[in-house]
Amino acid sequence: MPSLDVVTVGSAVIDHVYTLSNLPEPDGGAFVQSYTTAAGGVAANVASALAELEHETGIVTRLGAEAAGIEADLRERNLDVARVRSGPEESSYSLVLRGLDGERMVLAGGRSVANLRLADADMPYLRDASVVFTSAYAPDSVVSRLVAARERGEISMLVFDLAGPLPEFENRGTRPATIDRLLAVVDLFVVSEVAARSYFDGGADETAAVLAGGDIDRAAVTRGREGALLVDGDSVIEIPTFDVAIEDTTGAGDVFTAGLIHAWLLEGSPAPAAGRFAAAGAALNCTALGARGRLPTKQAVRALLE
Repeated sequence: MPSLDVVTVGSAVIDHVYTLSNLPEPDGGAFVQSYTTAAGGVAANVASALAELEHETGIVTRLGAEAAGIEADLRERNLDVARVRSGPEESSYSLVLRGLDGERMVLAGGRSVANLRLADADMPYLRDASVVFTSAYAPDSVVSRLVAARERGEISMLVFDLAGPLPEFENRGTRPATIDRLLAVVDLFVVSEVAARSYFDGGADETAAVLAGGDIDRAAVTRGREGALLVDGDSVIEIPTFDVAIEDTTGAGDVFTAGLIHAWLLEGSPAPAAGRFAAAGAALNCTALGARGRLPTKQAVRALLE
């Protein structure tokens, strides 16, 4: 098959979404207003957003038992699923607790993603892609192999998303030592403010300053409704959010990352323009329910920018 623009590696899961009267405090409670299920997962969300942006995109993931709906969703979104594999274990899933203001909490379970391993047959598929994306939700052995491949120049560009605090990945995701090694070779490093406090022991501004003083050429520190900070070499650029009617923030970070891959890496836009494109796409996705509630097209993003 022809080479792909992007291959994502990692999680494709079912999201169980509970809309609550309120997000509970510790020892508190809430009332379930509604419940629904939808396909999700960081790798699947990023791949789906890039496909909507007209990129040829594939995914390497592992599904568990009774996960036919996830693969069907990936196919419907025109993703290449040649490297999707299945096992007998419980499929990985997310419990998304969503408040009425659109903010949410996410809990993870299941073992299929944690059991993902890269086979030798996967490597030509990855080498032929212009960009390979993965996140800390991918197992450490998977990310370590991708880092080694990037160190040897066997993959063109590597993007990594440290999407949560370090304790969340213990015994199932990427280890801190692998992240340390990755920082020397990654082409785009994305980190949420919550994750930054866990790994860098500082807030968004401090983390951006550390990254700008390091060897990374491109990085993004996401701050939710406060926007993002882009690191372009030794410069830090503030990217504000767009004022839209927020229905649900689930998946906004994944769409933002996809926007950066599209505009910054594949299209070669300057960092400020790439950041605004990514922020506009993330804002549009927040105007509907679900991690892929309104994946933006290029035309929709340009209309918002204008």
